[in-house]
Amino acid sequence: MKNKLNYKSIVVGLGILCGLGLTSCEDYLDKAPLGELTSENFFKDELQATQAVNAIYAHLRSFNVHVFSYIGITDIASDDADKGSVPGDAGFLQDINDFTFDANNTAVNGIWSGYFQGIFRANQVITNVPEIDMDEDLKTRLIGEARFLRAYFYFFLVRTYGDLPLIERPLNPDEYTQSRVSKEQIYQFIEEDFEFAAANLPEKSEYPASELGRATAGAAKSFLAKAHLFQNEFQQAFDVAQEVIASGEYSLYPDYEAIFRREGEHSSESIFEVSTVALEAGGGGSQFNEVQGIRGNPNNGWGFNGPSDDLMAAYEENDPRLEATIINDGDTLPSGEVVSADQNMAGNARFSKKAWLPERPPSGFGNSGANIRLFRYADLLLIAAEAANELGNSSQALEYVNMVRERARQGNEDILPDLTMTDQSALRDAIYHERRVELAMEQHRYFDLVRQGRAQEVFAELGITWTPGKHEVYPVPQSEIDISGGSITQNPGY
Repeated sequence: MKNKLNYKSIVVGLGILCGLGLTSCEDYLDKAPLGELTSENFFKDELQATQAVNAIYAHLRSFNVHVFSYIGITDIASDDADKGSVPGDAGFLQDINDFTFDANNTAVNGIWSGYFQGIFRANQVITNVPEIDMDEDLKTRLIGEARFLRAYFYFFLVRTYGDLPLIERPLNPDEYTQSRVSKEQIYQFIEEDFEFAAANLPEKSEYPASELGRATAGAAKSFLAKAHLFQNEFQQAFDVAQEVIASGEYSLYPDYEAIFRREGEHSSESIFEVSTVALEAGGGGSQFNEVQGIRGNPNNGWGFNGPSDDLMAAYEENDPRLEATIINDGDTLPSGEVVSADQNMAGNARFSKKAWLPERPPSGFGNSGANIRLFRYADLLLIAAEAANELGNSSQALEYVNMVRERARQGNEDILPDLTMTDQSALRDAIYHERRVELAMEQHRYFDLVRQGRAQEVFAELGITWTPGKHEVYPVPQSEIDISGGSITQNPGY
């Protein structure tokens, strides 16, 4: 079914000048811009090309990309987490938790606007940078980074909403109403962008330390493998994942919990993460940690995204990843502080240890400089394991999944024994389980349940009604339908 999108609602206030902080959004929209630089005269040299790409990266830290709404539609929607905080606080997240949300839900609206804003910034670079007289190698790299980031934004959107408007360049005013195309066409577009990025970006090892966090060939291939997995294209997913594994660019970090501390940032396991620097250090912070931080004492957050009873029960006996993932009320933190949760919190007060920081930046936790991990090598190994099993290659699948388990047990041979089953169905279940406990509270679980076709069964066991034919995707924001005058229609069931 083809739908219409009024693209004007996406681009309003989102000019490249706003992203770079060169002038105000109001100036950008004014017919006679008050600032010296405009979108028409900005892309003139190498410095401006680099600044424009940096503006896309900066957008990864924004509230509607990797903070509140992002956590809601991934973790809180899944069986791994409950809303958390106190009753009545951010009720729209409780609606996500209970699958009672509609097309006016704040999280549903936030993701749509935030990710399309990122696409707009990427399109500005992809369209304008080729015309700049500059070093050709750097030009190619910058375009590759922009195409990687555009594919990343679209990959999240297609899993969230299904069919989407396909915007390949900045639009003229007479083009603001765009047709929605099938998710299959969107996936093809995503693959083309990741393939371009893989062919034109350096490997992680080729970047100096000061440039870590930029997109790499390995990151592009890893996301391409995941995109294939989400389409059940197991041979392609396996082949591309194998390329990354064989490259030797990545390895499992020996200390699982330390991956999420300062020493784990851009570690050997990091394929792609959002780089942040606390504002008092002159960089750009994020509220990713704040919204999930401890609500109570030590008070360093809002207390949302509480690990669930079901997640607690999912770990095998003595799995060290349980303690590395979940903070319980009364726990002693690595800092030596004892957790005393806000007594007004509903249910069992728990917090994500993967989002916990030992320090509180002087200017506020919202200015946290902790990086946001988006893709780890363990995830890639489990993608390769799952794809190998679906292709009937149980020996290769076992090799990869057991690498993850070996790191998890960290030398303790009495726990987490290697998997040995070769029955495809049993091994599939084991790999699904390993994905859950290895990647818990890292915003993967809900999309995994949907693609695996297990969401209805899993949520029924929790007493939650998850409706097939509806809840595979979220609703298109009602504001988009209203702005379009009804030419854009809703996803089924909403």
